[in-house]
Amino acid sequence: MKRTEVNVELRRSKSEEPLPKRRYLKIDDELLSPLENKSCDCSQNEHQGHSINSGDEKMELIATNAARGILSREYNPPIDIFINANVVPKLVEFLSRKNHVLQYASAWALTNIASGTSDQKKAVVSAGAVARLICLLGSPHPVVAEQAVWALGNIAGGGPELRDHVIELGIIKPLITLIKPDAPDTLLRKVAWVSGNLCHNKILPPSVHAVRQILPALSQLIHKNDKEILFCACSALSFLTDRHNKRIQEVVDAGVVPRLVALLDNVEVAVITPTLRTIGNIVTGSAIQTDSVLAAGACPLLAKLLVHAKMNIVKDAAWTVSNIAAGNTIQIQALFTNNVVRPLVDVLGKGDFECRKEAAWAITYITLGGNVEQIALLRQFGVITPLCALLDQSKEPKTILVVLAGLAKILAAAEKMGELEKVSLHVEECGGLDRIKDLQSHENDEIYRKAHAILKQYFSTDRDEDSEMALSRSQSANCEFNNHPSQKAPE
Repeated sequence: MKRTEVNVELRRSKSEEPLPKRRYLKIDDELLSPLENKSCDCSQNEHQGHSINSGDEKMELIATNAARGILSREYNPPIDIFINANVVPKLVEFLSRKNHVLQYASAWALTNIASGTSDQKKAVVSAGAVARLICLLGSPHPVVAEQAVWALGNIAGGGPELRDHVIELGIIKPLITLIKPDAPDTLLRKVAWVSGNLCHNKILPPSVHAVRQILPALSQLIHKNDKEILFCACSALSFLTDRHNKRIQEVVDAGVVPRLVALLDNVEVAVITPTLRTIGNIVTGSAIQTDSVLAAGACPLLAKLLVHAKMNIVKDAAWTVSNIAAGNTIQIQALFTNNVVRPLVDVLGKGDFECRKEAAWAITYITLGGNVEQIALLRQFGVITPLCALLDQSKEPKTILVVLAGLAKILAAAEKMGELEKVSLHVEECGGLDRIKDLQSHENDEIYRKAHAILKQYFSTDRDEDSEMALSRSQSANCEFNNHPSQKAPE
């Protein structure tokens, strides 16, 4: 059973966000209206609300530019004051005016209002902004279209209900039309970011129909070379493939796997991280879906990532390898043929604890699904010593059981090959035998029973010594390693 539970999320500090939710005012903004009153006292928020609603075109433009300044410059923008002053419906109305400067300023102000709380986003939606913002995606003025994208992204990022509302009103088709060969990267970054928001939420993911609509956009965006575009587009694909086999198949059918595999060789950590997560999600799926990754040449690149300087990447690479190792003998052989197993064993012995846990899963899956020759190769790579060491260093019952399961399979394979005495001696010499004996007193009954079974079957001198202890233990728990709950990525 493949593991679909990885608790390493695509975390990033605020400084690493590809696009801030709020838009801050630049002093040299070229689109500032010449009518703007630069000496305006921006603390008079309610006055600006009255001016926006004045019905005077000149005052509306002045007040809208002043409002966007207030919403952009202040640390705690007075969003609720503008909402309570009934400014939002007027800003939405301005989106349909023929004056593109007013459209731009209004979209900017709405962007920052929609960067607020769920209720503040809903105030923008309730005023009918979404449909008009979608219309502006086709504006002949690029800055207006770009600002509309930003506002829609903030709304779509407000959860599955708002995301689905934006999708239902038809954002995807005009959004895709913005992806042109001559489109500036600033615009494409926002398009990629919005695409990610449209794909987000693993509990309530977008419909398969929406996924099919958005995949052509993502397929184009992942062929760009801009770091932020790639980060957002690959993050979107990681969301789509998280825990959903049907959506995994949609992604595979979109033909993006070869490009994703190629991106594993990117020098930017911000690109590798979501790409690796997407590849890892795909190989949690069916054998055919896993084969698509192997056929694209993923193994040599995974071997490279297992020696990456960033431990989070090493951990995700080991997790990805573990789900390939959970496949069939041919898929396991691909790991050996492409020299993935040796660096994996190195991670087991030298990585940080989280990386070592993932490597242990991968090694144990190889012992469970591999043939005796493949398990013998594991021994040649020196897997026994670091595997036994993990018994002493881990306090987590799940990890201990994983290691015990792997050791049991290694000993069983050695017995079939007539090498049990040599292998059992190796386990003893590296301290593994003492650790297994100690586990007979573990509070977890499943661990005790597994340790006792190994001693009884493969270390004959210990059978009589342990028999009395065996009778004293509860026999109620009867879980096997292969029955652990289905998961999706590294803890």
